[in-house]
Amino acid sequence: MVAISLAESANKIVSEKNVSFRWTYIVLPVAILLLSVILTAFFYRLLPDEVAYRFSGGEPTHWFGRGGAIAWVIILQLVFALLSLAIAYIATSASRRLQIGETDLNRSLFTIMGNLMALPQIILLFAMLDIFLYNAYQIKLIPLWVFALIVMVLGGIILGIFFIQTIRQFRRLHGKSVQE
Repeated sequence: MVAISLAESANKIVSEKNVSFRWTYIVLPVAILLLSVILTAFFYRLLPDEVAYRFSGGEPTHWFGRGGAIAWVIILQLVFALLSLAIAYIATSASRRLQIGETDLNRSLFTIMGNLMALPQIILLFAMLDIFLYNAYQIKLIPLWVFALIVMVLGGIILGIFFIQTIRQFRRLHGKSVQE
């Protein structure tokens, strides 16, 4: 009896519409990329020809050409956004091939998977802003490692909450199938 209801539930899920790519799966990485481009455009005219990018004790120790520094930051942000796109696309394609129907649970998982690249992008955006502010206004923000630690801890907490909610949702869905 339980096996029949589980099979019926599986057929019901497969019969739902196929999984399709949604821009919400990569909204954070794309937004951070756009914010990086906007900040770069704003700060470009304020930056000197030689940009300090590595600091020790709040003082610059390494310098880079303005164009090169900007190119590296934008290229890295673009790489992270493209990785996010690839992850979301591969996940949705695999779901279509495996004939997994589109459910709230799948959409949530794809959203987390695609937007996960936002964590290193946020750290890179902070590093970029720190470099720009120092070179334009001689303002130094908190150390990068402190900010990275804060982002990783908060990201871990958010992911933990998400996974707890996902497990609860799966148990509710699975519990209904077993009880029917």
